[in-house]
Amino acid sequence: MRRLLLSLCLALAPLLAQAELIDIDNAELERLMKNGVPLIDIRTTPEWQETGIIANSRLLTFFDEQGQVDAAAWLEKLKPIAKPNQPVIIICRSGNRSKAAGQFLSQQAAYSRVYNVKSGIKGWLGNGGAVMPANQSIAACRSAKTC
Repeated sequence: MRRLLLSLCLALAPLLAQAELIDIDNAELERLMKNGVPLIDIRTTPEWQETGIIANSRLLTFFDEQGQVDAAAWLEKLKPIAKPNQPVIIICRSGNRSKAAGQFLSQQAAYSRVYNVKSGIKGWLGNGGAVMPANQSIAACRSAKTC
């Protein structure tokens, strides 16, 4: 029995060791997006409407307006966008909620490479980053029940 457990631990260790949550700045965000890494905007609908969204980002609220999370449901919506063996970028308002979502992905959902935009959309906008109105994207994800 001990040998079986030891063998299992040794077999799983490389998988667990590969899980990474990496804080990135705006320059790295742009580079990763240009390379096709999906950007998941985990803010709420009012936040998307207030600031706009980065072009091509996917809208997928993690914490609702009361601060609650349905992690399993959120993960099911994320899987068609990025599988656990694929890199994914997470962004929120200031980098705090996206850090928590990224920790969930890397530590509990076995995502191997998760990027957290450490300054969030506020940092993006503060650096002059472009955004687009969110209404069309919100309508599309509501229709598809993916946000």
